[in-house]
Amino acid sequence: MGKVSDIIDARLKELGIKGSKMCDDLGISRSTLTELRKGRATTLKADRAVAIADYLGISVEQLLGNENGSEKEQLLVNGDEELTEYLEELKTRPEMRMLFSLTKGATKEDVERAVRIIEAALGK
Repeated sequence: MGKVSDIIDARLKELGIKGSKMCDDLGISRSTLTELRKGRATTLKADRAVAIADYLGISVEQLLGNENGSEKEQLLVNGDEELTEYLEELKTRPEMRMLFSLTKGATKEDVERAVRIIEAALGK
């Protein structure tokens, strides 16, 4: 299994993109990438992992360096079963990916309002 930062760096090099540009384009702090590179951070939040993988044109499983294993197994190593379920939903359901994509720039209030609308539509 490769180090996440090594995988990111290798893919950025293939694409001819600087890490700072990726961070700016995704709206994540440059320190996130720096912390991964220096080994002070070893994991990513699910939303960041999905965003980075999409940006790089690879799967989250590839980003995590677990091409031959299960993404679920890798995430469970980090001990977060709920996170694993969310990621699996994003991976397998296009409508969930669409919702995630639409909320990238949303505020907390925007997301809460959208949740209320969806709940009302579902009769909850």
